[in-house]
Amino acid sequence: MRRRTPTWLAAVPLGLTALLGVPPAHAAETPGPAGHGPALYVPDANPAAYRQALDLAGAGRLRDAAGILTMVNTPQAVWFGDQTPAEVERQVRAVVRDGGRDHATVVLALYNIPGRDCANYSAGGAATTAEYETWIDAVARGIGHGDTIVTLEPDALALLPSDCGQDDAQGTKTAARYTEVNYAVDALEPLSGTRVYLDTGHPGWHTVDSIVPRLIKGGVGRASGFYTNASNYNTDDANSWYGKLISSCLAYVAGGGDAAACPSQGWPRADAQAWLDTHVHTPASRMKHFVTDSSRNGRGPWTPPAGKYTDAQDWCNPPDRGLGARPTLRTGDPLQDARLWIKTPGESDGLCLRGTAGPQDPERGTVDPDAGDWFPQQALELARLANPPLLPTS
Repeated sequence: MRRRTPTWLAAVPLGLTALLGVPPAHAAETPGPAGHGPALYVPDANPAAYRQALDLAGAGRLRDAAGILTMVNTPQAVWFGDQTPAEVERQVRAVVRDGGRDHATVVLALYNIPGRDCANYSAGGAATTAEYETWIDAVARGIGHGDTIVTLEPDALALLPSDCGQDDAQGTKTAARYTEVNYAVDALEPLSGTRVYLDTGHPGWHTVDSIVPRLIKGGVGRASGFYTNASNYNTDDANSWYGKLISSCLAYVAGGGDAAACPSQGWPRADAQAWLDTHVHTPASRMKHFVTDSSRNGRGPWTPPAGKYTDAQDWCNPPDRGLGARPTLRTGDPLQDARLWIKTPGESDGLCLRGTAGPQDPERGTVDPDAGDWFPQQALELARLANPPLLPTS
C-alpha cells in the first residue's frame, strides 16, 4: 500500500488543486445515461507526486503541475503486498471504509503470491503457501462487506514458476501456485460486496487456448471473471477483443469443448467471430466477465527500434506512452464489467537495461527508479501524452 501523505504535505493537494483549477481527489462518478453512475474510489497519491506538482508549480509550469494532480486524482487501484497479516487487515479496512463513505467501489490489487514476478524486479511475496493463506484471510477480514473489485495477483497465472525455470521436475511450485490462487478465490469471492478477477497477462502474451486452461485451474469458475493488460500498454480494442475471446472459450469449454479449438487473438476477426457465432450460444449474463487496465495504454504498446537491443523489455518504462481512457464501470460491453487504472501511473516498472550493461536505461539516459517508486519523467510523459487528453486543450 502506498504511504500516507506526511503532515507537511497534507495541505498541498488542496492548495494546488484550488490554484490550478483541478478538482480535489474524491470518489469519481462514472457518467451514466442521465449523467450519473456508480463511483470508483480515488486513493491517496504517492507523496512524491505531490512534491513533483509543487515543484512544477513553483517553476511556473502550471499546466504540467495540473496534469500530475489530475492524474493522481483519477480513480485507480490500491496495491497491497508484503504487509504482515495484521498490517494488511488494518490497511484494507481503512481503505474500504474510506471508499464506503464516498459510496465508491474500491479496486484492490493483491500482490503477495509466493515467488511473484519470478523473483525479478518486483520479487517478494509470502514465503510459503500457508503464510499466503493467512495473509489472504486477513485481507478478507479487512474487506468485510465493503464494495470492492479485487484484481488478484498480477502475473500469478500468466507467469507460473514453470514458465521461468523455478520449478522442480514434479511441478511442485506450480501446483502450489494454483492452490494459492484457488484459496484466494474461495476466501474473497463469497464476500457480499466483492468481485474477484484472475490474471490473464495481456493480448500480446498468451494465446487464448494457452491462458484458458490456466484460468480454469486457477478457479475462474468460482470467481467473477478475469482481467487483462495489468501494467501493460495494449489498446482498449485489443483488450476488449481478447477478453471476449477468453470469455467465449471459457463458455465453450464449460459446455464440453476443447480449449485448443478456440480462436485466438491472432485469427482474422471475421473468422474468429464466425467461429463464435457457430459454437458459443451462452448468454452474456452466464459467461465470465472481465475488466481491463487502461492506465497507460493511450498510445498503445511501444515498438522498440529494430535490432537495437538484445532484450528491449518493451513492457518496462517504455518511452512516450500516455494515460489511457478514464476508468469506468459503464463500458457498454455486456462482458466487460469495468475499465480500470490497475497499474498506478507514474510509478516505475523497475530498472530497465534492455540487454545493456547499464546502469542507465538506454532509451531514457537515466537510471530508472526501482519498481513502485515514483518516476517523474514518466509521469510527465503519461500526463502530457494522455489519450484522450487529460486537460482541456484550449
